[in-house]
Amino acid sequence: MQTTSATYFAFIAAAFFVYWAASRFRTLRFTILLFANVLFCARFGVFYIILVPAAASVDFCVGLGLMRSSRPLVRRMLLAVSLMLNLGLLIGSRHMGAILEYARPTEHWDWIFPLGLSFYTFQALTYTIDLYRRDAEGTSSILAYLASVSFFPTILAGPITRVADLVKQFEREPRLEPVDGGRAFFLIGLGLAKKFLIADYLAVNLINRVFDTPDLYSGFEVLVAVFAYSLQLYYDFSGYTDIARGAGQLFGVKLPINFDRPYMSLDIAEFWRRWHISFSNWLRDYLFYSLPGNRTRVMPYINLMVTMVLGGLWHGLTWNFAIWGLLHGGALAIVRGWQSWRGRWRPPVPWYKQVPAVGLTYAFVCFTWIFFRAGTLDQAVHILRRIGSLSFAAENLSPAIAGVLLVAVAGCVAPKKIYGAAIDFFSSRPVLVHAVVLALIAIVIEAVGGRGSAPFVYSRF
Repeated sequence: MQTTSATYFAFIAAAFFVYWAASRFRTLRFTILLFANVLFCARFGVFYIILVPAAASVDFCVGLGLMRSSRPLVRRMLLAVSLMLNLGLLIGSRHMGAILEYARPTEHWDWIFPLGLSFYTFQALTYTIDLYRRDAEGTSSILAYLASVSFFPTILAGPITRVADLVKQFEREPRLEPVDGGRAFFLIGLGLAKKFLIADYLAVNLINRVFDTPDLYSGFEVLVAVFAYSLQLYYDFSGYTDIARGAGQLFGVKLPINFDRPYMSLDIAEFWRRWHISFSNWLRDYLFYSLPGNRTRVMPYINLMVTMVLGGLWHGLTWNFAIWGLLHGGALAIVRGWQSWRGRWRPPVPWYKQVPAVGLTYAFVCFTWIFFRAGTLDQAVHILRRIGSLSFAAENLSPAIAGVLLVAVAGCVAPKKIYGAAIDFFSSRPVLVHAVVLALIAIVIEAVGGRGSAPFVYSRF
């Protein structure tokens, strides 16, 4: 079930009305929400009806043990159970098909784990690790835990939310003010526009063609396609996040912001504080801080490299993703070293003096996206060679593509106060206005991107 499909929004509507009809009854609303979560997963495969609740039940029991035991050995053993379970699910759901295809290449294994459980496992581990570190309070309600950890708007591609925080939100008596509904519709409409009108348009009309057959395009056109891919990936993933946050808002849950104008970052460390924020925080809090030697002088730099390489390999067990992670890890280590030598405090400077730093950071990020997007290392090298040819032609860059690129750039650099003013204005309008605006967005999407929608990029991770 694609999260841009009519089926998905019909599913949200049905779950919404049933959930709020039972919102006064705590056990009943948890049961309804859990049923909706399981039903959503079952659309990808019937075996998820058993797999997800069973895995979550084990983690719930681990959580109970961590809340009630103070013995270090017992707590370590309980955490080990959760780690083995969730890492097994993560590796299995991400790579089982590739492993089986390697063992038996004559058969197709695409049907294995049609719903990846990476984001589920990341979310589940926040609960048990937080309890182990005593950084959060657990729950004794298995329904509250199961409903929270498998919350269907986040299970495909996040944003990764600490389960302890989700449980707190769900255990409070739910309330949905009209302005909250307006914000939800704004986020959903914005996410759909980002996905269909920018990300998919650029992918279909430029990016896929150039990366598939770079020899047919000039070096300038390939460079523009790389630039366009950075925008496609941002609008695709932030569009998904907007839809997920809007869906969560309809159930009275506030999911974390995942993007904060990342391409306006002054350095790569700031970029990772603005890009895929929930994943960046997860890598920092649950992987980097868990590695040994962070109090020494040298090991933090090595641990940064290890963390980012592992983050890259999570996307796929290929050289491209390893190189992508290594490049970012190396850049982060350099920035950390510079900040340690100079001091972290940076005096404010006028915006025009920030342009070179922003431009250099963005250029580096675009360079690394080549390895992220290319199917093989040879293809990435081929793309770089085509850019290095310095050939110039622009016959394949239509005015429509140029217009979409300009709109995409404007959205990346627009001040946050414009976004805040827009969402406040829209959410305060009557419901009829919301319906009309959403209908207009649907009409424009049908006119411009009527071929259908590609799956969200991160839904395959």
